[in-house]
Formats: sequence, C-alpha cells, structure tokens
Amino acid sequence: MLTTTTTKVLGPADLDAALGVLDRDPVANAFVAARVRVAGLDPWRLGGEMWGWYAEGRLESLCYAGANLVPVCAGPEAVRAFADRARRTGRRCSSIVGPAEATAQLWSLLEPHWGPAREVRAHQPLMVTRSMPSDLAPDPLVRRIRKDEMDLILPACVAMFTEEVGVSPLAGDGGLLYQARVAELVGSGRSFARIEDGRVVFKAEIGAATDLACQIQGVWVAPEYRGRGLSVAGMTAVLGYALREVAPVVSLYVNDYNTAARAAYRRVGFQEVGAFMSVLF
Repeated sequence: MLTTTTTKVLGPADLDAALGVLDRDPVANAFVAARVRVAGLDPWRLGGEMWGWYAEGRLESLCYAGANLVPVCAGPEAVRAFADRARRTGRRCSSIVGPAEATAQLWSLLEPHWGPAREVRAHQPLMVTRSMPSDLAPDPLVRRIRKDEMDLILPACVAMFTEEVGVSPLAGDGGLLYQARVAELVGSGRSFARIEDGRVVFKAEIGAATDLACQIQGVWVAPEYRGRGLSVAGMTAVLGYALREVAPVVSLYVNDYNTAARAAYRRVGFQEVGAFMSVLF
C-alpha cells in the first residue's frame, strides 16, 4: 500500500488540527500546547515555526522550531522528516528538548551536522501528580510574587538558571528576553517564593499551563538553606496553587542525577511516568 507523507509549516488555518495532536498527551506536550493556546500558529506571535507531518492527508505529528526544537507525538518517520527540514534550515535553537525516544532519534540524525552539543541530558524523568499529599503541610510563607518585586525575584531566577543550564541567561542580549519571561510569569501570577530578610530562599514557577495540565519549573533553594526541608514544604505549597487555580494534572521533569530533587518530588507525591531528553548548545 502506498503511503503518502509530507511536512509543511503550519499556519492559523491549521490550529484546530494542531491542538488535536497536542491534546493526545497534555502532560508531555504542555510546553508547546501552552504556547500555541496563547499565540496560535502565526510564527511571529508563536516565536518560531510549527512544522506539521502528515500521513494520508492527516496531521499526525508536530515539531516546534523556535528557541527550542521540540518534537511532538513524533514517531520514527516523522522524526526523520523533521530532521531533514532542520538540516536544511540550519540550527536556530539553543536546545532540543522533548520526549526522550523521539529527541534521541532527532539528535542522532542532527548531530553529524549540528554537533557537538555543549551538553546532552539523555534521561530526565517526567513526573506527575493529580492530588495534594495528605501527610504534608504546605509552607505558609510561600506566596505569589508581586509585580513590584521583580528586583527581588530576578537574582534568584538567574542563579537557578545558571546553576541548572551552565550558562548565564544574561549573556547575549543582556538578559532582555529572560527578564521578559520572568516578568511574564510574575505578571500572570505564576511565580512563587519564600522570602526571608529581604531575599528569596525558595522559589518555583508554574511555567507551561493549559486547562488540561501544567508544569512546575525553576525550583530552587538558596545554597545555604539546602537540607532543611524547604523544597518539600515549598513544593507542596506551589502544588496547591497549581491544582486549585490552574489544572487538574501537575508535572515537572528533573535531571536523573539530581537524586535529592527526585526524592523531594516523590515525597510530595510526584510519580515518574516517562522521560524527557535535552540537548544543550
């Protein structure tokens, strides 16, 4: 049987079909789905192109090509097609990130042309919960950051990013894009922290968010406060905000070597349901 496949850059007319693909796995696709639900598929508003892979005239897979390259619901044939397009356009992204199997295949096809990467994180457990822990009390001092507290939260965000990614988010454009993203999360009421003596000692954000699922990100405890249980109580508090106000399913992904964080998330009730992979340039 002859199978016809094709790829194209999607536009506003393809929005419903793209949302249908994204909604197949609201947890794994939360990052891309959140962007699409806010910005649609116009590349200028989306901050990148959305590539679609069709089989027999039906949209089956997506790949977000912006600051990140993110395969969505992509099997081996779709990944090969996305890799071909990525090779032709050249690398414009600072990372490739997504479900581990598809991302690993995508990187294997792109590495001869785009490599070497600065770092490859091949297994980042994807963790999910749908309920509050019954035996933990949320930290009552963890609260939503106000818009007039940007100067307070930004240094903690920069410290977290630098520690996590290995480079400062202030490099390149002087941090304008990063500051805009932090301001966006603060402005939307999705930035949370515990503040003591005028400084942030714990923080986390509800990053990607749709009506179906949301993702906690940027979890950080000031180095001198680590080992005191702040992350467990703090995460319990942020989880409460997420479940009450944002979505019925809350997820996060974590580096596999970060055993302390994984233990803390399990203590709060998160369970591993899959894995992501990140390739950093």
